[in-house]
Amino acid sequence: MTQQTPPAYVPPQPLSQSDERLWATLIHIGGIIIGFIAPLVGYLVLKDRSSFVKEHARQALNFQITLAIAYAVGWILTFFLIGLLVILAVAVVNIVFSIIAAIAANKGEMYKYPLTIQFVK
Repeated sequence: MTQQTPPAYVPPQPLSQSDERLWATLIHIGGIIIGFIAPLVGYLVLKDRSSFVKEHARQALNFQITLAIAYAVGWILTFFLIGLLVILAVAVVNIVFSIIAAIAANKGEMYKYPLTIQFVK
């Protein structure tokens, strides 16, 4: 019986520029659909493969966490009848800024969301 050696560890391969733009765009659009889950998964899975995607995922994750806090405040304020307006405003801000960020990512440009608390550095 011959003993087989396990395959050597192969580090993750860097992404091509087109793949970088694609993943960064999808991370921003995913934030509209499933909130902070898309940027979190993108950050954890792709951060070692591309600094461009890592930065976009970090920005999107910070933005989505900030929006989650704003949604929570909106839900609390529904007892005072202003909460529905807050929730609607947060939803509009999410759609508008995420689309702007996705367009910038697709062009290969960096984007920094306004009014975002920097949780992930």
